[in-house]
Amino acid sequence: MTATRSTLTHLECGKCAATYDANQLINLCPACGRPLLVRYDLKKAAQTLTKAALAARPATLWRYEEVLPVQQHKHIVNLGEGWTPLPHARRLGEQIGCPNTFIKDESLNPTGSFKARGLALAVSRAYELGATKLAIPSAGNAAGAMSAYAAAVGLPAFVFMPKDVPATFQVECKELGAEVTLVDGLINDCGARVRAGAAEHGWFDVSTLREPYRIEGKKTMGYELAEQLSWTLPDVIIYPTGGGTGLVGMWKAFDEMEQMGLIDGKRPRMVSVQAANCAPIVRAYHEGAEHAELWQGASTVADGLRVPVAIGDFLILRAIRESGGTALTVTDDEMLRHTRVMGQQTGIFPAPEGAACLAAQIHLLEQGWIRPDETVVLFNTGTGLKYAHLWA
Repeated sequence: MTATRSTLTHLECGKCAATYDANQLINLCPACGRPLLVRYDLKKAAQTLTKAALAARPATLWRYEEVLPVQQHKHIVNLGEGWTPLPHARRLGEQIGCPNTFIKDESLNPTGSFKARGLALAVSRAYELGATKLAIPSAGNAAGAMSAYAAAVGLPAFVFMPKDVPATFQVECKELGAEVTLVDGLINDCGARVRAGAAEHGWFDVSTLREPYRIEGKKTMGYELAEQLSWTLPDVIIYPTGGGTGLVGMWKAFDEMEQMGLIDGKRPRMVSVQAANCAPIVRAYHEGAEHAELWQGASTVADGLRVPVAIGDFLILRAIRESGGTALTVTDDEMLRHTRVMGQQTGIFPAPEGAACLAAQIHLLEQGWIRPDETVVLFNTGTGLKYAHLWA
């Protein structure tokens, strides 16, 4: 049994700051019911997580093991996730008047989306802590990722999806061995079914921000950005926001990296993009609210953005505001139109969520919020192949 270099110390509530032992299967903060965040001994981590050391490590997210929670190598479930490309989108940048535009292309992760990062960590850590069955509510990509990682270690997987999600997502989960239940409702309705089943059947719930470790996988996008940009950060990050784990995770990563001396205090302005017909975070941001109320009648072609309520809403809003960022919506028509623009100018076939970032960038350039000389990173969170039905 060989130990990892993890410097995990404890869990801390993102809302009330209560602390807990990390070596237990746990979902939300027992004191206030809000998300738990993972904490590390960053002084110790900094001794081995150095720029020189990283240069010799494998090109997966596990290169950052000092600030990841898995304690033993045998419990790491690795399908090759992370270290995705960050191409400089020169032709696209010239066309829209922002030459320093980059695209973090998460479609090249296992199962075709950024969800592989979070579920690799959630499943690995649940496996390490003795979980015997896993369950997830999902609009698509997260379920596929959970099914894959559960299959890799032989854990039974239970998936609850809105019944109108594209068949591609349903088939993916079933062929990976998961038991799929279609629900007449949205992802929050699926979440209620998972929590009821967890209480009855002993499933461990790996919902977005309802366990501590998915955010640890997503934060590695922030570490990679810094490393791929020679330990600098862009001026602006534009991120499609459903549950918001990636945005919260990257904000956490930037703080950790600064404490370890890997970067300075400069931060990107974080931009949250949502669909016009499902925009609880955008509404709360512009109302100055700390929490985002349930969005009634949520609908969008971008399944990953059809999240009418997010338990980590206050963490998302905190990151946007602390960074001097903003939040805006784009329409479904804009997403579909900008999918083609991104594809024809970069060779990347994005999911609608990724195209939403390009549409948002153009709006912000027109408004003068982004300057033409700024460095901007767009997140393409998944492959457009899973949404081929939208253009067929």
